[in-house]
Amino acid sequence: MKIGIISFAHMHALSYATHIVNNPEVELAYIWDNDEQRGKEMATKFDCQFTSDFDEFLNTDIDAVIICSENANHKEHVIQAARAKKHILCEKPIATEIEDAKEMIKVCEEEGVILQVAYPVRFAPVLGKAKQLIESGAIGEVIAISGTNHGKMPGGWFIEKDLSGGGAATDHIVHIMDLIRWILKDEVKSVYAELDTRFYDIDVEDCGMVTLELESGVIVSIDPSWSRPQTFPTWGDAIINFVGTKGNLSVDAFKQHTLFYNDGAGSIEQLPFSEDMDEGLIKDFIKCVKKGGNPSITGTDGLRTLEVVKAAHESDEKRETVFLNR
Repeated sequence: MKIGIISFAHMHALSYATHIVNNPEVELAYIWDNDEQRGKEMATKFDCQFTSDFDEFLNTDIDAVIICSENANHKEHVIQAARAKKHILCEKPIATEIEDAKEMIKVCEEEGVILQVAYPVRFAPVLGKAKQLIESGAIGEVIAISGTNHGKMPGGWFIEKDLSGGGAATDHIVHIMDLIRWILKDEVKSVYAELDTRFYDIDVEDCGMVTLELESGVIVSIDPSWSRPQTFPTWGDAIINFVGTKGNLSVDAFKQHTLFYNDGAGSIEQLPFSEDMDEGLIKDFIKCVKKGGNPSITGTDGLRTLEVVKAAHESDEKRETVFLNR
């Protein structure tokens, strides 16, 4: 099975590529990137072919693609890859507009190709354990949830609204929301959000508070910010607190690590010792393509989390609660 990567614009592409080349079942065969220098560097690093011609890339014998381009380019790349009969793993968020996401899902269904969205935190072992505990009734009925997804401000195209679709809220709501939907099998009824730009002189939000009500009545608060300093030893966090009628459950997806005080590099680093969630995501995608089954994280999963992001931006602009109508 041969895989191609569409762009290294998103930093997760490096991790995905590493796990592909370390997997004996597959081959990283081709890279396409609109940044020719970056693409050639990555092709050299991962010992594969580079092409700057997108049509040529899609006409190769690759079976699947991983799309790590800028958010605004996901739609074009997914649709063209689907029409070339390539199975797809698309970086989150699925798109910048809801109608774009719907069209992407529709085209992939018509072409009979897999569309999986990259939510690797599902593959953190601690989240799987938390899901089992909640489903077993260990904390009773879940009545409230609070979650944080703090990170460093990434800069680059992430702070260019035309390419990213928004700032920290766009970047970080989706991870927490995907986990909540996955664990509770519940959908969002309404959203109230206040977003702001307080840490950096940029044109998109870098902090905010989002309050949701799920269809079941569960109340959720999410803090999606770029509030971590650039010296922080990892990119950020993903922490969720579940409040139940019989107990509470606090889950930290990145808790299992050692701190490396690296004088040589002049930095402090978090070295995780848990199973790598990106590796879990890549293995799951490969398994899905080989068996021809439905992906564990679907295009619809990506659409539902994008709907929450768009509702949060609308709520912030109107300063009122937004109800989701599907």
